[in-house]
Parts: sequence; structure tokens; C-alpha cells
Amino acid sequence: MSEEYKSLQQIIDFRMEKLNKLREASVNPYPHKYEPTHKSQYILNHYDELEGQTVCVAGRIMALRKMGKASFAHVMDSAGRIQIFIRRDDVGEDIYNHFKLLDIGDYAGVEGEIFTTKTGEITIRTNKLTILAKSIRPLPMVKEKDGQVFDAFSDKEQRYRNRHLDLIVNPEVRKIFVKRARIIQEVRQALDEQGFLEVETPVLQPLYGGANARPFTTYHNSLDQKLYLRIADELYLKRLIIGGFDRVYEIAKDFRNEGMDRNHNPEFTML
Repeated sequence: MSEEYKSLQQIIDFRMEKLNKLREASVNPYPHKYEPTHKSQYILNHYDELEGQTVCVAGRIMALRKMGKASFAHVMDSAGRIQIFIRRDDVGEDIYNHFKLLDIGDYAGVEGEIFTTKTGEITIRTNKLTILAKSIRPLPMVKEKDGQVFDAFSDKEQRYRNRHLDLIVNPEVRKIFVKRARIIQEVRQALDEQGFLEVETPVLQPLYGGANARPFTTYHNSLDQKLYLRIADELYLKRLIIGGFDRVYEIAKDFRNEGMDRNHNPEFTML
């Protein structure tokens, strides 16, 4: 029966059975090290020069089509996703049986040659499979057809409370994280080129100021003193200017103990 029609506990129990079968077969389902040679997107972008060569990728299994003696899967890494093809005659019966114990959400390392299927999809023909992590809990159900995604993990409350799942099943969210990091990188570079010095100022402060906001409070046991999470960086930056640094900046977390919604968070980044 498909996992789609089972309860969460049934799925967990079923996956635990598979995990135990792997261990009984002397397979370590959680190895500590694996070194891929390429990212999936690099392979897709450089197929002409990599065709027929052996590559090694690692990632999360996002789609499975298990058949008799041959199967397909999609593996997703930090750069994208690529299809793999695995055949019993290529990897041997034992490894193929291990593959059949995998589920969507598991991590695997794949080594093999690059080729194109009859439908034109760039694929890795597996000659070596390494199980990197056996997942126990299932991912949210996401269905795709003709390039369209439906029945996705779209409830905003669930997405914000389970950001790790949101990143796995919604590629657009991953792009936002990457864009944010690049924006901060560009801001740093621009300020550095203008002679500004990046500094760090205290997060825990005996006095709060720099903005009209309510602070979070905490207590320092060793000092026997009440402290506040900063609501702004301004006061300590001004001290640095007084000390002789005429151009300083800080990209840091500030905290304000006030209302919150999807556009306002008590913990936020300020320049």
C-alpha cells in the first residue's frame, strides 16, 4: 500500500522495519562521510563534456519509480535535482535490494556514468549506491504532473513552523534564502570598499536604547544583574565612533518584545 494512505505511525513503523533490514544486511544507514565529485546542476549544465564520464553525486531522494529489475529516482542536492537509473544487473542483487528499501526523503550517494534516456532526460546510470541516511518520518506529499506542482505543502502556518520542510518541498523558498545571503554579501562588499569597518557589539546590554521599543529581559547570574536583548545597535556603534573609528557598520540581530505577524518578527536583522 502507498504511504499516502497510511497513518503517520504506520509509515514510521514501516520505515523502521526497512531500517532494521538494512542493518541486518550489515549496511550502515548513517555513514559519517561521503564525498561527491559534482553537483547536479553542474552536470546538467555541462552534459556535453561529461557525457559518458563517471560522476558521483549525493542528495535526497525526491521521486521513486521502482520496477522489477530496473528503477528510476530523482536525487536533489543543494544545487538542483537529477535523475538516476539503477539496474540489478549493473549493481548486483544485494545492492538493488538495498535500493528497494529506500523511500522518498532518504539520502543516497550515487556513482555512475552520464547518459540521456530515450525521452531526452540527462541521467546517471548507477554502478555504485551508498545509503547516507534513512529517513523515518515522511515528507509532505507533493505531486507533480507535466511540470506543474499541485497538492503541495502550501499551508502558511505549517510552512512557517516547519521551515526545514518548506525548504525541501518548495524550491522557490530556497531561492529566497540564497538571494538574501547574496544581498547581504553585496552590502558588505560595498561598505568595505568605501572604507567601513564591520564590527560586533554586545547583544546583552545593561541599558537598552536607540529606538522606542519594549525589550526582552534576561538575568546574568554571575553578575547578579538584569540585562536586555538589544533593540538597536546605535548606542554601541556611537561609542566606537567616539573611540576613533569614523566608519563602522554592523549587520546583526535585534530583538523587540512587541506584536508579531507574517511581516513583523520580534527577532530581525538590522544594518
